[in-house]
Amino acid sequence: MVLGFSIALIVFSLLMILLVLLHKGKGGGLSDMFGGGAMSTGGGSAVAERNLDRITVVVGLGWFASLVVLGLVMKYKG
Repeated sequence: MVLGFSIALIVFSLLMILLVLLHKGKGGGLSDMFGGGAMSTGGGSAVAERNLDRITVVVGLGWFASLVVLGLVMKYKG
């Protein structure tokens, strides 16, 4: 059971990294410093950005839930 939740946590963590990197920069941050500002002026679909936001929130909730469950399982197992 611990192994399953550990694997789920790793998968959710990798998905969170990928999804956060897919977001376009809002300006003034590290994305502008490394040239992301020029790319963000090209425009993108607002619907795609909202869907990416929703997917990121869902994956974040899954990450948090797997973290809490893994902590509880390890606490009560030992």
